Amino acid sequence: MRKLIAGMNMTLDGICDHTAMIADDEIHEHYNQLLLNSDDLIYGRITYQLMESYWPTVVNSPTGNKPIDDFAIIIDNISKLVFSHTMNGVTWKNSRLATGSIKDEVTDLKNQPGKDILVGSPSLIVATANLGLVDEFQIMIQPTIQGKGLQLFKNIQDRINLRLIKTKTFACGAVIFYYETVRK
Repeated sequence: MRKLIAGMNMTLDGICDHTAMIADDEIHEHYNQLLLNSDDLIYGRITYQLMESYWPTVVNSPTGNKPIDDFAIIIDNISKLVFSHTMNGVTWKNSRLATGSIKDEVTDLKNQPGKDILVGSPSLIVATANLGLVDEFQIMIQPTIQGKGLQLFKNIQDRINLRLIKTKTFACGAVIFYYETVRK
């Protein structure tokens, strides 16, 4: 069975706001490797539209920065599953709109052969965690206190026990924590 990894950048106070994040070369290289070790990426509408509005433009007009340009190519090529109640279709390369429930679609993906599955939207991280589908959390804490905004774990329904399996510190001061879910 494939592993579902919930990955998110957030501020020290738990806020998910891409404008508050550091996205230097080292961090892009880290996420390049994470994507290369995965076959599927799961998004909700908001994150999908945010990513789809930017990364294909970098593929077509590279920045000249190798880690960023590599990220654009990798994310463009990975299979993307989008959950939305309002979208009628998706246009980004290798994307498809989910037709089943989160539980059914993700369980089906986990049962297929292949590499890891990534979930990278705050709402879907919470939804898959509430369904007991997340095997590992990779939470990058950025050296910023935002004070307000979208809190990642605000809508978790029940306690989820985790075991720290490793950490990684970046030169910019960000730290990523790798936690595996402790199953009862």
